[in-house]
Amino acid sequence: MNDAQTLAVEVTAIEQVTPLIKHFKLGSADGGALPAFSGGSHIIVVMRGALRMHRNPYSLLSSPRDLDHYEIGVRRMEESRGGSHFMHDRVHVGSRLEIAHPVNLFGLDKIARKHVLIAGGIGITPFLAQIEDLHGAAVPYELHYSVRSPEHAAFLSRLREREGERLKMYYDSEGQAIDFDGLLSNQPLGTHVYVCGPAGLIDRVVATAKACGWPGSHIHWEQFSAPPVGDAFEVFLARAKLTVHVPPDQSLLESIEAAGVEVPYLCRGGVCGFCQTRVLELDGELVHNDHFLSDADKAQGKNIMPCVSRARCKHLVLDL
Repeated sequence: MNDAQTLAVEVTAIEQVTPLIKHFKLGSADGGALPAFSGGSHIIVVMRGALRMHRNPYSLLSSPRDLDHYEIGVRRMEESRGGSHFMHDRVHVGSRLEIAHPVNLFGLDKIARKHVLIAGGIGITPFLAQIEDLHGAAVPYELHYSVRSPEHAAFLSRLREREGERLKMYYDSEGQAIDFDGLLSNQPLGTHVYVCGPAGLIDRVVATAKACGWPGSHIHWEQFSAPPVGDAFEVFLARAKLTVHVPPDQSLLESIEAAGVEVPYLCRGGVCGFCQTRVLELDGELVHNDHFLSDADKAQGKNIMPCVSRARCKHLVLDL
């Protein structure tokens, strides 16, 4: 994916929905309809700073039936490498941005007999569009939403208005927690579970579902990882015959792109596997931060997801 494939949008509204989350409404810069999408889709937002370009994935939370605009929610991350701070501090109504076409890696299963949706914090965003797809359908569903405290419950008034008794809220500040065992051990055959939020929540839901005998094909999760900082290192791109320096606060993918070499991607968050790259030589160790490679694949050290993973090494050669 490259900038020739991006869409120009204008920020038409911004709302501070929690102390940490801003809600952005994006309209097409030319006033036309935006591309169609389904619940669970995300876009990549391109942010051009003075010194660095950021490309961050954000779930679409608007109705798939309304293509006059897209909506995203952005949580301000204190450990941000710049992307969330850019959106919170430098983007205002009237700002122009570039976005990639929507991609869905977290879609609802079409043959499920019931859907159980579990969200933690900012992880509510993909479900807001999914439940729009579910309205009027015959398949039953329920939504479980866990947050730190009431003030951190983003989009709660919208959810309560639309979902009624299908919405179950849980507040850490009030000692409330989802009973994962009770919830996942008592569902009808054909139920699918979907979870989005912090890593601990996802791990707990996936482990509990598997322990309750759920088939892997019925367990769905999404978690876009921000590329963590790490030691600086250098990588040699074998096909481009180019040595690239990777600074501590820049991802391997960003560094390769800054050197003028394109790498295909869809999510930039370690989920889809689209940017998987072969490791040809390594003197050191790979630091895997993705959610795509298996533990066995990571142990072999033959492939890396440059969007979120990096290396501690003296020598690294990639098949690029």
